[in-house]
Amino acid sequence: MLHDCADAQAYVASVCFKHGPPRLIGVELEWLVQRTTVPDAPVDLATLTAALGPHAPTTLDPASPARPLPAGSTITVEPGGQAELASPPFADLGQLLDAVRSDGAELLGRLAAHGVLPHPRAADPVRPPRRLLQLPRYRAMEESFDRTGPYGRSAMCSTAAVQVCVDTGEGAAVARRWAAVHAVGPVLLAAFANSPVLHGRRTGWKSSRWAAWLACDPARTAPPPLRDTDPDVDPAPAWARRVLHTPLLCGRGEGSRWPVPRGLTFADWLDGALPTRPTTADLDYHVSTLFPPVRAHGFLEIRYVDAQAGDGWALPTAVLAAVLSDDAAVDRVLEVCAPARGRWVSGARHGLDDRVLARAAAAVFALAADRLPGLGAPAWVRDALADMIESRVLRGRCPADDPAPGDRGAVVTPHLEPAIPEGELA
Repeated sequence: MLHDCADAQAYVASVCFKHGPPRLIGVELEWLVQRTTVPDAPVDLATLTAALGPHAPTTLDPASPARPLPAGSTITVEPGGQAELASPPFADLGQLLDAVRSDGAELLGRLAAHGVLPHPRAADPVRPPRRLLQLPRYRAMEESFDRTGPYGRSAMCSTAAVQVCVDTGEGAAVARRWAAVHAVGPVLLAAFANSPVLHGRRTGWKSSRWAAWLACDPARTAPPPLRDTDPDVDPAPAWARRVLHTPLLCGRGEGSRWPVPRGLTFADWLDGALPTRPTTADLDYHVSTLFPPVRAHGFLEIRYVDAQAGDGWALPTAVLAAVLSDDAAVDRVLEVCAPARGRWVSGARHGLDDRVLARAAAAVFALAADRLPGLGAPAWVRDALADMIESRVLRGRCPADDPAPGDRGAVVTPHLEPAIPEGELA
C-alpha cells in the first residue's frame, strides 16, 4: 500500500530506474497488416488467430498456449489488429538481430499463408481507424483519448512502431544515457520517418504516426522538457513527478467496462480522491499508460521510431545500440545532437529536410557505422546501414520521401496539429 506522494515518488524512482551495468537490449516490432485480396478492409480477428496458431496471444484466444516463436520472441496484437513481436533481451547485438529476423520471418510467413501481409508504412494510408480488440483497457483508452479529439483512435489502431529497449545503466551514467536517448530522439525520428499518409490524406508530416500520438493526449505522450533531460541531473525525480501528475487513464475493474475518470491524477488518488487506496500494482499499471518518446519502467523503452519496411527495423535498433555502446559514444552523441535537442515536432513534420537534424544525423550515423563492427553486428546490417547513409542520410531523405503502396491518390489535406508548439518542448 502507498501512503503518500513521497512514498510513491520513491517507489517510481527505484523501480523505473533500476541501476546496473548496461548489458541487455531488446526490440518490439509492430506491423500494420492488410488482406491481400481486399487491402482497404480490416483484417478479421479469426484470420489472425488461425494464422498465429499456437503463438496467438490469449487476448485473441483465451485457450491459446501463446508459445514463443522459435528464437524466443512472443506475439501480441494491438487494438487495431497490428501484429507485434517482442524479443527476449539479449546481451549480444548480433544475436538479437539474427533472432528477431528469424522470428519475424516466421511470424510474417504465418500471416502470408492466410492471405495477410504487412504494410510498409508506419501509419495506415487507406483505412479509417477501427478498434478490433474489445478489451477493457483499450475501450477505456479510446474513451479517454476521444475527450481530446480524433487522433487517439488513429494512434491506437492505425500506427506501428519500432521500440528498442535498453538498460538504464548505473551511477552517473544513468542521467547521461537518459539524456542521450532523448537528444538523439528527434534525429532518429526524422531519419526513420515513414508515415506521410494517414487515412487517405497527406497530412503534411513525414511521421504522421508520431504526430497522432502527440496530438491524442499531450500530458501522456509529449516529450519531457529539456530541463528534465539534462545529462548532469538525475532523471528519476522528474519522471516520478510526471507519473504522479499525469491523469489516470482508467480504473481497473472486474467487468468489461472500466471507469475513465476526468482529470484525476495519481497524486489526487493518493490524496484521497477515490474511496480505495492505491497500491504499488496500481502505480505500475499507471506507468504502463504513459506513452512518451522514452518510457522508464525498469529499463528504457525507446518509442519514437516509425515502423520500417522489410528488415529496416534492424537499422534503428543497431544505431541505438551503437550510440549507447560506451561512455565515449554517449558523450559524442550528446555533443553532436546538442543543436537538435527538443526538435521533435520539426523532425516529425520535416524529416531530414530540417538542416539542423540532417547535420546531426550525418554525425550520428557515422558514429554508428564506426561502432557496429565491434558490437558483432552481422554483415547484412552493416551493409544496409552503409546503404542508408549513402542513399538517404547524406541526401537529407527519409523513408517517407520514397513512394509506397497506398500513397498514390492520397488527398493533400493537412489535418494533424499537436497541441504543443515546438517552443513549449524546451
